[in-house]
Amino acid sequence: MSLDFSAVPRMPDGRTAAEHIATVEATASRKVRVPMGNGGRMMWHIWEENSGKPVLLLFHGGSGSWIHWIRNVQPLAQHFTVYAADLPGLGDSDPPNDVRDVWSVTHCVESAMKELLPAGKDFAITGFSFGGMVAGHIATLFAERIRRIVMVGAGGLKATRKPGPKLRKLLAEMPAETLAAEARRNLEILMLHDPANVDGVAIYMQIMNTTRAKTRSRNMGQAYKLSEVLPRVKTPLTGIWGEFDSTTYPHIQERIDLFRALQPDFRMHVIEGAGHWVAYEAAQAFNQKLISILAP
Repeated sequence: MSLDFSAVPRMPDGRTAAEHIATVEATASRKVRVPMGNGGRMMWHIWEENSGKPVLLLFHGGSGSWIHWIRNVQPLAQHFTVYAADLPGLGDSDPPNDVRDVWSVTHCVESAMKELLPAGKDFAITGFSFGGMVAGHIATLFAERIRRIVMVGAGGLKATRKPGPKLRKLLAEMPAETLAAEARRNLEILMLHDPANVDGVAIYMQIMNTTRAKTRSRNMGQAYKLSEVLPRVKTPLTGIWGEFDSTTYPHIQERIDLFRALQPDFRMHVIEGAGHWVAYEAAQAFNQKLISILAP
């Protein structure tokens, strides 16, 4: 059954969210699905390939895709060669062998990175939510090549989380109005702090990505898989969090203390007024901060 996006709000210029996403996607140097070692393929979108700029990998959040970075890839590509992944079992990537095991995901990413990235060249990673969990695991496999990992609202930390309303499952058979309304509700609960910032692109992204997600990232987060691997991570870490991140607020100091116990020089950058999906809700501030953190 195909998804009905007819109730998703259009852009101010009248374009659909899908048309806007396609316009940004078309600015990439290329998109490519590369082997990830288990017979499947992993999707990457690449900007400024072969430009000689420093390499930056973007790992999106749970039940997401590269579209989590829709407001970031073009500004970041002015400074970096950007590789925006669809993590295994999410977006347009095939699933790992075990959709509930973070190491199964990680080894697929490892194989794809070895296939895709320039041999011997170092790189940075920015990981949002589930992507931060994957980045932490990848750091144990590429320790000599990763300059820095920027954790953005990273998931899988053994830290206090304030209880909130449960998200509702989005189903293809829902009427268009129900599908859009439920996606908006989920975004307001989890992703964006200000309901006014929930627009058509966010709603479209939420519907498309969550209804096709196979990898069970939430299970891995609830098992505290990032906290489990962090003591083995020697790569320098930095954090960017939204002030009102729904997975963290009001316990952000607990996360800072957790990271500093392992890396005393760890610094957390908090972007005021933003929620969990800070790279979208406060894109300009986020882009400027990330560029400054990763400046040579």
